[in-house]
Amino acid sequence: MAVIDATGRPPAQAGAAPRPVRSRDPEDHAVPGGREEAWRFTPLRRLRGLLNGPAAESKIDASVSAPAGVEIERLAPTDSRIGRVLTPADRPAAFAMARSDGGLSVTIPAEAALTEPVVVNLRGDGGVCYEHVLVELGPFATATVVLDHTGSATFAGNVEVFIGHGAALTFVTVQDWAEDSVHLGAHAYSVGRDARLRSFTITLGGDLVRLNPTVDYRGPGGDAELYGLFFTEAGQHQEHRLLVTHEARSCRSRVTYKGALQGEGAHAVWIGDVVIGADAIGTDTYELNRNLVLTDGARADSVPNLEILTGEVVGAGHASATGRFDDEALFYLMSRGIPADEARRLVVRGFFAEIVDRIDLPELRERVMSRVEEELAAVGV
Repeated sequence: MAVIDATGRPPAQAGAAPRPVRSRDPEDHAVPGGREEAWRFTPLRRLRGLLNGPAAESKIDASVSAPAGVEIERLAPTDSRIGRVLTPADRPAAFAMARSDGGLSVTIPAEAALTEPVVVNLRGDGGVCYEHVLVELGPFATATVVLDHTGSATFAGNVEVFIGHGAALTFVTVQDWAEDSVHLGAHAYSVGRDARLRSFTITLGGDLVRLNPTVDYRGPGGDAELYGLFFTEAGQHQEHRLLVTHEARSCRSRVTYKGALQGEGAHAVWIGDVVIGADAIGTDTYELNRNLVLTDGARADSVPNLEILTGEVVGAGHASATGRFDDEALFYLMSRGIPADEARRLVVRGFFAEIVDRIDLPELRERVMSRVEEELAAVGV
């Protein structure tokens, strides 16, 4: 008989990364000291006490714009839908679930084909606040959901996304906080049989943003594409920690994250973990991270990991690189009369184009690139 650990899974193989404890109770999670693998890059002193779950000082201002037929609810803390996809793996996520006074639920019915996006606006008005958002897409439905974070806050928030069998969801989360904000977030996606997820994580603002997206599959044929774009300024800490777990057969995942950094003390962290279980025959997975360092004093840490427990896979790989401007591209543009500053902007736009061009919302594409232009102009790049 296999021994089951606190995560509900068999113990990891020798040499594999340790499994986190998963529990709704914050006290079941140890207070990190900074040496743990999951926290070694995070400046704990800048979390403003979120590891200890301080009482909320304000409520996040949540509003939803949705087409007809989409059901919006405020769930009670005892609602069984809370925690169906996400079981907290650390103290901030557990506190967010405990202190958010239930959850904001968005339900898209089966076989719906939405032509307009569902937009969830979460705006902070200062102080400590919590929120828990649940999105459910019914079987064979098609939809786009945008989760937009703005304002100022010390914020811990969870997102649960349940995608029905045969459904297709584009999910965009934007972190465009004021420069004094702290955001710790856990985003959990559950992909049904023959369902498709396209996720975009766009991180542009905040003093410190740390996001933990996870993906699992409830049946064969699931397909998940996770894209990320981040722009890290002087003094900012932006951290994205992904975990894609393949336990079902014949599922596919692609992860592509790109970031640009500029300014003294700018620090970006990307951790990409993919686990392929012993029964996940036919898995096809690849993860990619690229970081473009624009000025001296910026630092990017990039750690891709693969844990493979079966040899019968279609493909499994990863790549990571961090570098400066492409001098040849700059020379090519300048040799054709384009000024140096404009040439650098064109290189950065081209660097991000692979991500931005995939977003099927023109207004959001324009907003993202406008923000990137603002950051570049701020230091004369």
